[in-house]
Parts: sequence; structure tokens; C-alpha cells
Amino acid sequence: MPTKESFIQAVEKELLAAREAHALGNPGKARVCARRAAGRAIAWFLTKHPHPDWGADALSQLNHLKDDPQFSQECRDAATRLAARISEDFKYQFSSDPLEDAGIIIQTMMKGSDVG
Repeated sequence: MPTKESFIQAVEKELLAAREAHALGNPGKARVCARRAAGRAIAWFLTKHPHPDWGADALSQLNHLKDDPQFSQECRDAATRLAARISEDFKYQFSSDPLEDAGIIIQTMMKGSDVG
């Protein structure tokens, strides 16, 4: 079984890539990397609290998280924003920072994995 440290390293790698993409003016890539970072944190949480129907990919996990009343409204709202698709003309419906949203989810998942 993978260790918490290996999940943390994967999360940090994605967050670094997100920050670099943001600095280079590539908000789409920054959002994708932030979404993957959140997905890695969710995957860690799921090793401690299995939800088999949540799937293994970040988008599926975010879509389940956004509807799960077990989590705070703040966390569910962050998942909603990260899971949202862009429009056909490449517009994003939220003005929030995907790195901030990922941070909310990561913090929640890391705290929650220590419970139980």
C-alpha cells in the first residue's frame, strides 16, 4: 500500500506544476494540475475511508465529493468549482483560484485521513 508520504509528494508535484503553469500564463494547465493535486489527496483519503463508487480519477472523485454532505460546504464548493467544465468558447464560469480550491480539498482530505 502506498504511504502517506508518497501521496503528499504526488500532491506537491502537481501543485508545483500548477504554480508554474499559472506563472507562465497558462490557467488551463494550472487548473488541470490543481484538480490532479486534489485528486491525489482524495485518493489518500479513500485509502482510509473507502468509497468504491467514487472511482480512481480526479474528476470522478471531485464529482462525488461535491455532493457528499459528510464534508463541509466550503470543501464541496471547492470540488464543484474544480470539477466544472469550461464552455465551448474556453470560458470558465468561476472567478476563484483553482490552487486555493485544491488547497481547501487537500487540507480536508489530509485531516480526514487521520480520523478513524
